[in-house]
Amino acid sequence: MDIWQHEWFSKILRPSRYLGGEVNAIRKDSGAVEVTIALAFPDVYEIGMSHSGLKILYHILNAQSWIAAERVFAPWVDLEAELRARDLHLTSLESCRPLGEFDIIGFSLQHELCYTNVLTMLDLAHIPILSGERRPHDPLIIAGGPACFNPEPVAGIFDAMVIGDGEEAALSICERVREYKLQGPPTSKHELLKELSRLKGIYVPSFFEVHYDQCGVVRSIEALEQGYTAVEKALVPDINSYPFPSRQIVPYTELVHDRFTVEIARGCSRGCRFCQAGMIYRPVRERRPLEVVHTAEKGLLETGFEDLSLLSLSSGDYSCVVPLLQELMARAAHRHVAVSFSSLRADSIFSQLMKEIKKVRKTSFTVAPEAGSQRLRDSINKGLTEEQILQTAAQIYDGGWNLIKLYFMIGLPYEKEDDLAAIVELSKEIASMAPRRSKKNVLNVSVATFVPKAHTPFQWMPQLSLEESTRRINAIRERLDSGRVRVKWNRPEASWLEGIFSRGDRRLTGVLLNAWQQGARFDSWTECFNIDIWRKALEGHGLDPDLLLRRQRDQDEMFPWEHIKAGVTKDFLAGELERAGKTERTPDCRERCSGCGVCNDLGISPILFDGQGQFTERANRLPEEDRHRIKRYRLRFTKLDKAQYLSHLELSRLFIRAFGRIELDLVYSGGYHPMPKVSFATALPVGLESMGEIMDIYVKKTEDSSLPIERLNKELPSGIRVVSVEEVSSDRPPPQIKESHFLLTIHGSFKRDDLDRFTKLRSYVAIKRHGNRKRTVDIRSQVKLLHLLSPHELELVTRHGIGPEMRPAEIIQEICYLSEDELVGMRILKTKGVLV
Repeated sequence: MDIWQHEWFSKILRPSRYLGGEVNAIRKDSGAVEVTIALAFPDVYEIGMSHSGLKILYHILNAQSWIAAERVFAPWVDLEAELRARDLHLTSLESCRPLGEFDIIGFSLQHELCYTNVLTMLDLAHIPILSGERRPHDPLIIAGGPACFNPEPVAGIFDAMVIGDGEEAALSICERVREYKLQGPPTSKHELLKELSRLKGIYVPSFFEVHYDQCGVVRSIEALEQGYTAVEKALVPDINSYPFPSRQIVPYTELVHDRFTVEIARGCSRGCRFCQAGMIYRPVRERRPLEVVHTAEKGLLETGFEDLSLLSLSSGDYSCVVPLLQELMARAAHRHVAVSFSSLRADSIFSQLMKEIKKVRKTSFTVAPEAGSQRLRDSINKGLTEEQILQTAAQIYDGGWNLIKLYFMIGLPYEKEDDLAAIVELSKEIASMAPRRSKKNVLNVSVATFVPKAHTPFQWMPQLSLEESTRRINAIRERLDSGRVRVKWNRPEASWLEGIFSRGDRRLTGVLLNAWQQGARFDSWTECFNIDIWRKALEGHGLDPDLLLRRQRDQDEMFPWEHIKAGVTKDFLAGELERAGKTERTPDCRERCSGCGVCNDLGISPILFDGQGQFTERANRLPEEDRHRIKRYRLRFTKLDKAQYLSHLELSRLFIRAFGRIELDLVYSGGYHPMPKVSFATALPVGLESMGEIMDIYVKKTEDSSLPIERLNKELPSGIRVVSVEEVSSDRPPPQIKESHFLLTIHGSFKRDDLDRFTKLRSYVAIKRHGNRKRTVDIRSQVKLLHLLSPHELELVTRHGIGPEMRPAEIIQEICYLSEDELVGMRILKTKGVLV
């Protein structure tokens, strides 16, 4: 049984997270493939589905006929509780298959605060958490992602870990598992792990033993397998050999980054000394510009997304970013597709990019000075001057934007009190540039505590204490928070825990397990994080968090991650630390090689593309919109089965993207943020099914502006079907419902006496609750008809437009005195809506 078919599912928050069956999802017969892998993201769906790495691996693996790759995400705490109460297994989205039945479960570790969710997912799959306790027939548990560059705190959890790029490594792992399965029922995983250890970038934690001195400092890391003494990161020399997927999954629920994404480059050449990603993803490898254009154009058509995002660590550094953006806008602007960048620098080409970006829709702008003073920016090798920052801010405000986001860190090495004051002064100066027309806040200032990361020049440095982090953030807040400036901050407690795991070693595995057993979940979520659980777990294992965070490491000290080779040499990092202390800049390695050690004689080097002659193919430009030539269609459609769990906003977004996939030329509103002109007669509550929903859409008259129902229905998920389309006059008002007809079915029985008593009343006032708000509603005037069809079935007809309304379930609960359990098991089907 699919999870949404359980009666209790109606109580779950954000149910669309768990439905599966999205457009472009790939479902294979597990019996017809040789290897099955569950791509597990240890956070909620809307975060995991925003991650580009998941998109890449999902398509690379499923492109192989012998591999079936499916997705699974961490269930929110309410669903976890329901699964445990009913002893139900965690299952994949594609086939609802229990995780324990897969050959491989591959976790994506994007940050350290997701570790407890990994344990939750394994436990809900009934798989032993510690690798040493697993049975031969249990799935192979692997991990990848940036957090794996210090794998030691979770070394006892995973059978193997991918260090570096995952494209080739993931396929190689699947090939080894296929060979392993052909040998018959397994008696041990040891031989498989030995085979995996021979692959570049594969770390097998059980093949190493760590020794400590009396102070708990790593003394040595002993290799237990001959010849396997260190792990070099996996590196794809040319990312063009793995085209970025265009047929991306189109989610029902709104994602954190809810847009079509294309990775345009991997790696960064700037050399910011605080940035782990800039070190571990070297060298820079750019995608071919024309390939980016083709992927974007094809993908927007295959998904229907309204926004396009160009991904890289520093998108403005892409060698031909301006001509690329101009070409994309020329091809996509007529479809009202907005283009945004994941990261832009305040530099000389910013004004050119901004001019192109605002042609369709104004996307948000974030400027990241990182530090308030020039001295500290030079120390961290940020490479931004105050003049550039102020000039960029002025251009943004002058371009018509009313809000800028600034990002700063506190606790950077060599930070002084004057640097905190500089954050305040720089922010105030930028806010003063904003136009006076704006009554709301014009500047969001985000502040986070700096966490020293492995494989960076600051890996030797201590982290700010929890108390000092709190003091510095409060100092900025008190001096800066005002009506026009809003200060946001990452909780110092979360940074405290992140720092412990970022700097930690294998002793933390026991701490992690203990904290999870005491209830730690979703530690990156403010509403879930509980620092007391972690303090007790650390104390129970004899570990002092202050020593883990505040101790500056000796230059010749062995790191817990010493055997993990990220390509950048330790000598280079030490030299960069020394230059940071002297506030000396290191040039961008595009300008001059810095000798970091990544590029070598084996053919590893930056791959860049200039802007000349790349765009020889030209797009077919469509004529400008003729606003006097518009058709209006009225659609009637169903919303049944699992589609009942889509919210009104999700339903609207689903239709708009489906229209995009069939290339229907919708009419858009005007202004800085144009939206398609689509109107629904009613907003159906989540959990209600309907045979008769109504919506109107406006379409530009073209040579073929008919609405093909058959094509449209192929782009809609199960349960949603357009049953009729009619053209209506553009002069008529939007569709309005005067009454709705419902069929209600319960497991128990409706009492005729309750219904008769209610129908005899002239008025029945009930309390409608929404959060903490309450209001009175006369439900007697809302109810037109109550007709008992059988002891279990009831027809309900409600009126609209006569004041505040209650939902059908709330009405029947009031009339029939139903319990919460009876409500949960009740099916409500809207049979039709009658228009005014």
